[in-house]
Amino acid sequence: MMTTQRVKTTKGEKLMSKEVDFYFDFASPNAYLSHKVMRSIQDRTGAKVNYIPVLLGGIFKLTNNKPPMEQFFGVKNKNEYQNIEMQRFIERHGLEKFQMNPHFPVISLQIIRGAVAADMDGYLEDYIDKVLVHMWEEPKKMDDPEIIKSAFEESGLDAEKLMAQMQDPDVKAKLISNTEAAAERGVFGIPTFFVEDEMYFGKDNLWQVEEKLSE
Repeated sequence: MMTTQRVKTTKGEKLMSKEVDFYFDFASPNAYLSHKVMRSIQDRTGAKVNYIPVLLGGIFKLTNNKPPMEQFFGVKNKNEYQNIEMQRFIERHGLEKFQMNPHFPVISLQIIRGAVAADMDGYLEDYIDKVLVHMWEEPKKMDDPEIIKSAFEESGLDAEKLMAQMQDPDVKAKLISNTEAAAERGVFGIPTFFVEDEMYFGKDNLWQVEEKLSE
């Protein structure tokens, strides 16, 4: 059952379904963890999730941000604590399939272009589910074209078509547009969520996303 809100119009009241925009890139392990938890939030609230593929590296450049491991390099105990918090989150939500990718950081440019192509062709969520397995459950070097193609084939995706689409100017332009629009909206990292005009950053604020969706 979809979560709804009553909105007054000139003709009275109408019901509108709640939605959440999820700015997403495979490069972030927290995007994987959030994606998994978002499914249970959907089940509880009935909300629609709009996945918006963006390039995390592009977001960093546009906002002068840095990844945590670089941002907090040299800060005693900070990154170690972040790892503890991640493990707590994994245990709390039963996400035992997660494995840290030994090739991290993986340059996600090609596979996030693939996400844009999948979105254009109407199967983005299926694409995300399948590619996340190869990033964070059975981790591979998903910035190597041969490995990417093999992973696509293993997952039953149209590898030849996707590999070609990754070089399509329209796909490239759409990814750039998504990324620039995200930064303009206030996004500075991944994962970021919007419910209406309210922004929430990070997996640890998913409870606030659910709270907003449940109003």
